[in-house]
Amino acid sequence: MAAKKKKKQSFAIKDLITRYDVWAAIILFLLMIPAERQEWFSTLENQTLSVRHILRNGYAPAETTAFAKDKIAIVNLDEPFFKEYGSFPLRRADVGKMAEKLATMGAKVVMIDMLMDFPSSYGEDPIMAESLKQAENTILVSMLKVRGGKIEGISQPAPTLLAATATAYSNHTEMGNMLNRLRLYPEAAKNLNEWPCSVLAAAWLLGTQPKFNDAGQLVVGDKVIQLDQFGDFRIDYSPLGAGMRFLTQDPFVGIPAMDLYELDMEEEDDVEDMARLVKDKIVFIGDTSEVSHDIFNTLVGEVYGVEVMAYEVSTILKGAPLKSASAEAEAAMILIFMVFLIGFHFISDPKLRFPALTLLFFGYFAFCSFAYVNLNLVFSMSYLLIAAVMGTVFINIHLFIQERKQKSFITGAFGQYLSPAVIEALVEDPSRLSLGGERRVMTAYFSDVQGFSTISESLTPEELVHLLNYYLTDMCELISKHDGTVDKFEGDAIIAFWGAPLEQPDHATRACHAAIDMQERLIAMREQLKAEGRPLLHVRQGINTGPMVVGNMGSQNRMDYTMMGDSVNLAARLEGANKFYKNFTMISHFTYEEAKDNIDVRELDVITVVGKDLPITVYDLLARKNQTPGQKADLVEAYLKALQVYKDRRFKDAAEMFKKALEIDPKDGPSITYFERCKHLILNPPAEDWNGVWKLTEKG
Repeated sequence: MAAKKKKKQSFAIKDLITRYDVWAAIILFLLMIPAERQEWFSTLENQTLSVRHILRNGYAPAETTAFAKDKIAIVNLDEPFFKEYGSFPLRRADVGKMAEKLATMGAKVVMIDMLMDFPSSYGEDPIMAESLKQAENTILVSMLKVRGGKIEGISQPAPTLLAATATAYSNHTEMGNMLNRLRLYPEAAKNLNEWPCSVLAAAWLLGTQPKFNDAGQLVVGDKVIQLDQFGDFRIDYSPLGAGMRFLTQDPFVGIPAMDLYELDMEEEDDVEDMARLVKDKIVFIGDTSEVSHDIFNTLVGEVYGVEVMAYEVSTILKGAPLKSASAEAEAAMILIFMVFLIGFHFISDPKLRFPALTLLFFGYFAFCSFAYVNLNLVFSMSYLLIAAVMGTVFINIHLFIQERKQKSFITGAFGQYLSPAVIEALVEDPSRLSLGGERRVMTAYFSDVQGFSTISESLTPEELVHLLNYYLTDMCELISKHDGTVDKFEGDAIIAFWGAPLEQPDHATRACHAAIDMQERLIAMREQLKAEGRPLLHVRQGINTGPMVVGNMGSQNRMDYTMMGDSVNLAARLEGANKFYKNFTMISHFTYEEAKDNIDVRELDVITVVGKDLPITVYDLLARKNQTPGQKADLVEAYLKALQVYKDRRFKDAAEMFKKALEIDPKDGPSITYFERCKHLILNPPAEDWNGVWKLTEKG
């Protein structure tokens, strides 16, 4: 048993090694490990992130996703402002005055999102510089010159302004046409003392300076922020209120620029109202007009550049909760999914395989969504799913090709001797076909034409072939009708079985009904042959049920789906034993027990066949249950009464009773046999210990 199991495992391993589709899937999954690290498909990945971020904003705890409205405000330079202001862009002197007003009202940091890297054409730089000096807490944007990930220089504010304020770079790197992360350049901090605008603003708000620790993490006060492989952290875009499209539309965040521009610092009530919106906050001054074109695609839709900075500050103040999964975790997830995907494809039943695969895909989406929403952990989805979908396609193409081959094999191998219904069932579910040798309980059938040698001698070869084809065609049609399998032809002999390749719980009944129908068809066939002047055909049939081995047997070059075993041999012996009872269909006790509720029989004898010492009871198969015709039924009744007297060893009385049975049907073979046997036993009585078993000394 252990050897058989080991052999089966070796075949499974060999099959796996030769599966090009599986290897293609494995290679795809392995390629996705570096692809995920390098983000080759960031555009597609962004779509999965967008869905997950919407779920997060909808279902994560509010304190996790909320925007820091108490720490951040935005002075909104929008279309209505510029229309009322009367010119574009905002004059630098007015920018300075706005910054000075904000500082006077208690703004902790004033972040001016305007690149002023050239001197003012109107000589306003000194005026603005003076305002910035008065404010003391302003930051102007600069712009790093980056090529191929390397910093080649920096564009800073005009010299007069640079001397009056701090600067921070406003570079943003889109990944997959979306702005979802802020990239930090350690060399800019080290060599240029430049930080991203949002990082420096958040640090000033917390009364500290940003730095990198030894682990390469960003440290802003008590906030330690993990950066990914690109030196980025993920921006946590917060949900907006009902009916809002942009952050600046929130009345607790957005401040109309005209209100600040026109604010009279001498009007205490107005100043007090405005101060409540800006005191102890980072206040951004930024352009959201269409002319500026400062708008980006993000996970939550379009967001203005100044709003992106505000979201970044809010993210930093929360400790940048969204963190990318480690390279090890991503690789492990890809490999685990790969193992399950390939493993599920080895489930032979599609009714189980497809639900398992569906559950695997949905389970992965659910896991990634749960991790994103509840654990703030970001697993890449698109890379694994690309490998999974393509791997599934490869494997299913292979399975489709194999299925076509299997269906062609089944049709070619069994089409000539299985019924269309059985072929269709096997094609629909090839797993029901077991081609390796296996032991199962089945019913074997043997038939032979009585006196065929004499018939063949009286015919020309052409006439013999024509007669045989005529006979075999009709008989095989009936075997096929009852879903039997024709094993082989041996001249005029037909060998068939029921119970394979499909499981057939009623295989014995099917075999018996087929045999009954064949004998009935032969009656009509003999009428036709008689009319044509051709030899008449009488066929003997033997049927036995029992354990036998069935499967593909033969050489490597030639194989047949066949059966073998003692039960098969007994069926062959019963076919020949008919000769001794002048009978035409004999079934064993084993078949009778399986089919007795569906057939009419009469007991023939208890015999031992040639080569066997175990006695068995055999029966004459008559008709389907309760369908034996009247005269035949009368004959059987008389016969069985005589048989019982015979078993009682009253051979003289039995002979008389069998003689009366023959008056009903003078040609009844079993009655003739017993009449002759009784006469013999009267003259040659059996021993006292005779058990009634009749030993056959010839095969028949």
